Amino acid sequence: MIALVADVIAWACILAGGFFLVIGSLGMVRFPDFWSRLHAASVIDSAGIGLLLLGMMVHSGFTMVTVKLVLIVVFLFITGPTATHAVANAAFISGSRPKDMVEDETTAPEPLRKSRKVKVA
Repeated sequence: MIALVADVIAWACILAGGFFLVIGSLGMVRFPDFWSRLHAASVIDSAGIGLLLLGMMVHSGFTMVTVKLVLIVVFLFITGPTATHAVANAAFISGSRPKDMVEDETTAPEPLRKSRKVKVA
């Protein structure tokens, strides 16, 4: 009975992880701009792979394989968001901006333009 419950939990995690991978992959193809595609890629990394590996851990039981999978999960949860942040920061610094961003408060103000004087007759 316990093995059946463990298998059901393992397969539920694996199917949920596969669902996140498929949805995130479709998002990377269908989303209109870089920023939303980057979000889809981070969902694939965190939710999809994390749930797949969790399902594998439950399925394998407490063995050396589980310890290795835990190390992989820890590594992915540290490097995934860090890499996503680094890519987003590099894109932002290079000048790419989200579509709904009107004004960037981090840049220096533009020099004042010479005003035209209109002569009134």
